[in-house]
Amino acid sequence: MSALRIGVIGIPGKWSTEVLADSLEARTGFRLVVDMEDVCAELTSGKLVANGVNLCELDGLIVKKISQQYSPATLDRIELLRLAEHAGVRVFSRTETIIRMIDRLGCTMTLRNGGIPMPETVVTESRNQAVRTIREFGAAVLKPLYSTKARGMELVDGSLDEATLFSIIDRFRAGNPMMYIQKKINLPGQDLGMVFLGGEYVGTYARVNQGEAWNTTIQSGGRYASHTPPQSTIDLATRAQALFGMDFTTVDVADTDDGPIVFEVSAFGGFRGVQDGMGMDASAMYADYVLKELSQCTTH
Repeated sequence: MSALRIGVIGIPGKWSTEVLADSLEARTGFRLVVDMEDVCAELTSGKLVANGVNLCELDGLIVKKISQQYSPATLDRIELLRLAEHAGVRVFSRTETIIRMIDRLGCTMTLRNGGIPMPETVVTESRNQAVRTIREFGAAVLKPLYSTKARGMELVDGSLDEATLFSIIDRFRAGNPMMYIQKKINLPGQDLGMVFLGGEYVGTYARVNQGEAWNTTIQSGGRYASHTPPQSTIDLATRAQALFGMDFTTVDVADTDDGPIVFEVSAFGGFRGVQDGMGMDASAMYADYVLKELSQCTTH
C-alpha cells in the first residue's frame, strides 16, 4: 500500500467525489475530501488549510469538482490551489489549465485557435448583433459562459418576430452581458463523450436523446450507451484535448453531415458516463494514474 497522501477536491456526498476518494483510500490508506468552501489561504505563512489539514503538506490533490455551479467566483477557488502547487504539491489537473477551461469562451478560443472544427459561434455584447446572428443561424443556442450540463442554455427559433427576439436577448443578456451564441446543430439523436487519461484515449460513450429535448444531457432525459467511433473522430478528439494537457478529461463531440465537430473539452470529465456507457471504473483508473505519476516524481 502506498504511503502517499492525496486529497480530493470535490463535493462531499456526491457520487463521483466519494468513489474517487474510496479508490485512493483503497490504494493508500489515506482519505481526504475537501470542499473548497472550507479552504482558507494564509498567504503570509503559505498555508492552505481545510478543516485543520494543511493541503500544502500533501503529496497530491485531485480536482474532481471545484463547485456545484460555475461562475467567475469559481476561478478564485482555483487560484487558491496555486498556493499548494507553489509548495510542491502536484495538482491534477494543473491549475493554469483548469482556469483556461472553466470559462466557455476561454475553452472555445483555445479550440478555435487550434484549428478544431466547432459549430458556428458568435460572441457579442450587442443586442442588435445578437438578434441578427439568430436570424442568420435560423436556430441558435444561447450559452452562459459559466455552466455545465447545458444548465442555463436556451434554444431560440430565428423565425420569431423581432420584438420577441429582443425580449429573449434582453432577458439572457441581463445575466450574461457577453453573449455566446452558437448555431444549433442537428444531432443524429446522440453526441459523444470521448475520454482521455494522461493524454491517452481511453474510450467513448454516447449520450442518447430519449425524448423531445433539444439536447442529449442526462438532466434532459438522455441515457448513456456504448459507442465505437471511427479513427478519424478519435484523432480529432485527441488533437482537441492535447491543446489543454488535462490529466483526465472528456471531449464532447458530435457527428454531423459535414464530419465530426467538437463542442468543448471538459475541465474535469465525468465518471458516470464512463461507468454506465463504457462499463469501466474511471475512479480506479484515475487513482492508478495519479499514483503512478507521483511515484515517478519521487524516484527522479
